[in-house]
Amino acid sequence: MSTTTAAPRTTRRSRDWARRAPLLPALIFTILLTQLPFLATIWYSLRSWNLLRPGSQEFTGLSNYAAILTDRQFLGAAANTVLITASCVLVSMVLGIGLAMLLDRRFLGRGVVRTLLITPFLILPVATALLWKTTMFDPVFGLVGFVLSPFGLGDVDWASSYPVLSVVAALVWQWTPFMMLLILAGLQSQERDVIEAGQVDGANTWQMFAMVTLPHLRRYIELGVLLGAIYVVNTFDTIYMMTQGGPGTASANLPFTIYQRAFLGFDVGQSAAMGVVVVIGTIIVALVALRLIFRAFLSSEEQNA
Repeated sequence: MSTTTAAPRTTRRSRDWARRAPLLPALIFTILLTQLPFLATIWYSLRSWNLLRPGSQEFTGLSNYAAILTDRQFLGAAANTVLITASCVLVSMVLGIGLAMLLDRRFLGRGVVRTLLITPFLILPVATALLWKTTMFDPVFGLVGFVLSPFGLGDVDWASSYPVLSVVAALVWQWTPFMMLLILAGLQSQERDVIEAGQVDGANTWQMFAMVTLPHLRRYIELGVLLGAIYVVNTFDTIYMMTQGGPGTASANLPFTIYQRAFLGFDVGQSAAMGVVVVIGTIIVALVALRLIFRAFLSSEEQNA
């Protein structure tokens, strides 16, 4: 009996491996390309190595990690990273839901409006940063100053006086179209008979949104928050072009602080330790978010079953 069941199992395994075999070179290449640099970063993080002191390479264990975890600049950059990421993702998602609700309705010129709203997401982050720094926030020629001049705010240098707010504004402008596209896909997958049933029951617009549309959009919102958080937490070019992390370190986030420590301070050991901490933190956030998403999918499938 056991021999008869073992043979089909072996055949099935052979077929599975034959199906996976063409993908193995790509898998091995990806693992080598991503994991070897990370292992090298861990190795450097355990050593005291400053390029300004040749021959300073010594194994120091976890001393680099202890140093950065008590470093005020690193802790301030971590707080800025959380603030910028949370603000950008939250505001972008709220605006994205509003714009998607608008585009889900039929009106004249909807295709043109949709194309214009998607455009900011297609612009390079460096160009976005330059656009907001010069065209929008410049204290002399900026559009924001011109609009706010009747309120006495026309000569404010936003990028210097409110650097974090300026960076968040540029990131929100760039990421709102991405959230809008995700939510719009969710809205267009909504079953019309459910909407008609709610309308027949006498639900008003807010009740339809809160009790029918929003629960349906939950998985799309969670996916947008996850992807947005992973990308925004690694923002470097916007901060580099708009504020250079300043004034001082007021708007520096973790990627910019790692850049400063590595290429301006030439401290390879501490910058590598910062990189490892950021990767571990990002993985933890991604795992928690993915678990929430999978739980939402499973609960949805159970309800449909």
